[in-house]
Amino acid sequence: MLVHIPGVLEPGQLSSFMERLLSTDAPWVDGRATAGHQGAQVKRNEQIAEGTPLAVELGGVVEASLRRNPLFVSAALPDRLYPPMFNRYEGGMHFGSHVDGSIRYLPGSGTKIRTDLSATLFLADPSSYDGGELVVEDTYGTHAVKLAAGDMILYPASSVHRVEPVTRGVRTACFFWVQSLVRDDGQRALLFELDTAIQRLTATDADQAARVQLTGCYHNLLRMWSIAT
Repeated sequence: MLVHIPGVLEPGQLSSFMERLLSTDAPWVDGRATAGHQGAQVKRNEQIAEGTPLAVELGGVVEASLRRNPLFVSAALPDRLYPPMFNRYEGGMHFGSHVDGSIRYLPGSGTKIRTDLSATLFLADPSSYDGGELVVEDTYGTHAVKLAAGDMILYPASSVHRVEPVTRGVRTACFFWVQSLVRDDGQRALLFELDTAIQRLTATDADQAARVQLTGCYHNLLRMWSIAT
């Protein structure tokens, strides 16, 4: 299930992010520093060094925005988030086809996170660069994604995906992983569709008794499938 989440960051936040990330003082490092064996062979980009004040500050803004975003909460049913990271591609940089590692250690601790979902939050105006599409392969085919600045795509971390070479300009983005309360992508998709239907029925003031019944079904399924820690 791919979910497009618009407007994660407001225009003022985007301007501040880009100003900070484009600064000559920004601590960019080789993206292979955090890649596993598979990823290091096909990863050609740069990223802000993990744990630096800039990464922590901007990542905190992203997390706070997501906590207030009902579409993200409904689609991801988040349990834990890997601290948001920031990358850039330019001059032909790309990230070849790969699958994200299933387990990651949270920086600075021995705590592990299961990567159920991957997320890419686009920060650069898509007209400012050529290429750089995120290409995701799933059971419904292959999807090329290049979103407006401030929009985010959420997709199963188990998907084969890649970033096409950037041939003009700079593609700047934020990325992270989510450990969901519901591990199975099919179950999450059903819950998301049910929640969306309930919200639409509520907006049209449809039969209240039916909405209560459907809401009960939603929460009973979530209770049955969730693996809250």
